[in-house]
Amino acid sequence: MPRYLGVMSGTSLDGLDIALIQQDTRPALLAHHYIPMPDALRAELLGLCTSGPDELARAAIAEQCWVELAAAGINALLQREGLSASDIRAIGSHGQTVRHEPARGFTVQIGNPALLAELTGIDIVADFRRRDVAAGGQGAPLVPAFHEALFDSDEQPKAVLNVGGFSNLSLIEPGQAVRGFDCGPGNVLLDAWIGKVRGDAFDRDGAWAASGQPNAALLQALLSDPYFATRGPKSTGRELFNLPWLENHLAEFPAVSPADIQRTLLELTARSIVDSLQQAQQDTAELLVCGGGAHNAALMQRLQELLPSCQVASTAERGVPPDWVEAMAFAWLAHCCLERIPANRPSVSGAKGPRVLGAIYPA
Repeated sequence: MPRYLGVMSGTSLDGLDIALIQQDTRPALLAHHYIPMPDALRAELLGLCTSGPDELARAAIAEQCWVELAAAGINALLQREGLSASDIRAIGSHGQTVRHEPARGFTVQIGNPALLAELTGIDIVADFRRRDVAAGGQGAPLVPAFHEALFDSDEQPKAVLNVGGFSNLSLIEPGQAVRGFDCGPGNVLLDAWIGKVRGDAFDRDGAWAASGQPNAALLQALLSDPYFATRGPKSTGRELFNLPWLENHLAEFPAVSPADIQRTLLELTARSIVDSLQQAQQDTAELLVCGGGAHNAALMQRLQELLPSCQVASTAERGVPPDWVEAMAFAWLAHCCLERIPANRPSVSGAKGPRVLGAIYPA
C-alpha cells in the first residue's frame, strides 16, 4: 500500500506537524513528527498576514526558511522509521497561509514546493486551496472530505470539530453529502491575549481562562460580529479575527479583568462552535474534537456543558491522535490529487462542482 507524508502548519503557528500515512481502504497513521516553530520565523509569518514593506522579498525568504524546517523534519522522520525517499509516493504540503480572502477571489499559502522537492527527493503536492477558490468556493475548510473518509457515519449524525487557530466543523450524516464550515476563532484570540498579558504562547489546559468569569456584555459584543450570523459555506482567518479586533472591543470594557477576558474568549470559542452546530445539525449524537483545542480541558468541559445530549470526545477515542488529523489530511489530499480524485466538497465550500485539488512538483 502506498505511503504518503503530510506537512501542516496551521494558523496557530506553533510548529510543523508531519504525518506518515498508509493509504488503504481508509488512511492509517504510521508515524509522526513535530518541529517547534522558531520564534523569528513565527514572527515573520505573522507579520506577513498584514500589509507591510517589501512583502514579496520577505515572503520569499520566509518560505525558504519554512521549507528548510519542513525538509529537516521529513528527513528526520524517515531516518527514524528506517525509510528512504523512494518509500514515499508523495508529500502533501499545505504551506503556510498568509492571506485568505475568498470574497476577493484569492487565498495565499507560501511554502516553495519546488525547493521542498529538491531537499527531500520526493514528489510534492501543494497549493490545494486555490483550485476550489477558482471554482467559486471558499477554499476552506478542506478537511471535511477527509473527516468523512476517516470517521464515516454509522446510523447517527456526528460532527468532527477541528480547533486550531480557528475552529471548523465537518457534519457527517448517513445518506447526505458532508457539510462543513469555519465557526470562528479557535485558539487565535486566546493565544493572542495570554501572549500580550502574560507572555505565554498558549493557555495550557485552559487554566487561566478557568480562573476567570465570563463577562456577559463583552461576550455579546464579540458575538455581534456579522460573521457569526452568516451560515455556510463560509471561512475566516486572521484577516478578521485578530488582536486589534479584540482590542477595539475591549476599549468599551476597561473594567474587565485580564482573566475574565480570557474566560470570555473561551466562551466565545465554545459558543460560536455550539451555535453553529445547533443551527446546522441539531440532532448531532457525537462531537469528535481534534487539533490543539482537544487538549484544552476547560474548553472540552464547556462544550460538553453546552451540548448535554451529545457525546463530546477527542478523536483519540476513535484511535486517531488529535494532534495529527490535519497533517494526515494533507497526506490524503496528495493521494487524491495523484489519483485524480476530486477532494473538495461543493456542499462545504460552495464551489461550482467537484475539483481535483493540488499542483504536482516532481522530485
